[in-house]
Amino acid sequence: MTEENLYLKRFLDPVKLCRRYKPKFGLGNREEGLDLARFLLIYGADPFYSWIGLDSDLMYAAHKAAGGMTSVYRQIGKGCENLFRQIIIDRAGYEDPKYAMWSYVTKTKNDKDKTLSLDARLELSEIKNLEVRGRVIQWIADYSSFLNVPAPANGAVFEVRQGYKSKDSKRQNGDIDNIAVAWANGYLPVFAIFSSQIDVDLLLRYRNSRGGMLIGTTSGSNQSSLFVFCQEILGYDLAAFFRRNSEEIKSEIYTTLAVLLSAD
Repeated sequence: MTEENLYLKRFLDPVKLCRRYKPKFGLGNREEGLDLARFLLIYGADPFYSWIGLDSDLMYAAHKAAGGMTSVYRQIGKGCENLFRQIIIDRAGYEDPKYAMWSYVTKTKNDKDKTLSLDARLELSEIKNLEVRGRVIQWIADYSSFLNVPAPANGAVFEVRQGYKSKDSKRQNGDIDNIAVAWANGYLPVFAIFSSQIDVDLLLRYRNSRGGMLIGTTSGSNQSSLFVFCQEILGYDLAAFFRRNSEEIKSEIYTTLAVLLSAD
């Protein structure tokens, strides 16, 4: 498999899983979800729902589309994570892919251990590509200076997202915790956002918390643009990858959306 095909596979495989999505209708996460026939049977047997016409193909399709859209965004995010981590593995020349991962253990309210992980890591001591290593060291030093903190010793860790427009305070607080723990372990924490859409207040909050932010713009510096960072620091033109493969990716996305918008 060529590098290009591998990167496409890393990005698209999670998206294709969305086509299997079926709404659960309150059955819980252990259930696979209802198909149309079972939905019509259950809703048809419900006097109120059958009286008002909710036992219909259109209602099923509406539920499938609503939940399916959430699944599409989630799986695109997973594809972004897989792709970005594979690029780091290849550009860094890691001898073992485990160096591209990072996790830590924290305590829950019940005093139990809970493992939290970030999506990618640039571990300075394990980067075998000396040119990339030199650029990464300089980039970390420059970014740390921008954030007004001393440069960390071990490298950088990344939380990868397809986009970030949520105002969810629990998620933000979790991200702030990750930032603090990363610094405590000698890493520059960076959020790599593939989309250019991000709330300005969110951007400022994370940077004020000493978290790096790279967003999906095609212009700007390697301290602000994810695509410029990939090209200038990692030595891989990620924007060109998406341009080259845009038609194939669009085809897969459109097929997925068509499946989710139908009742079948």
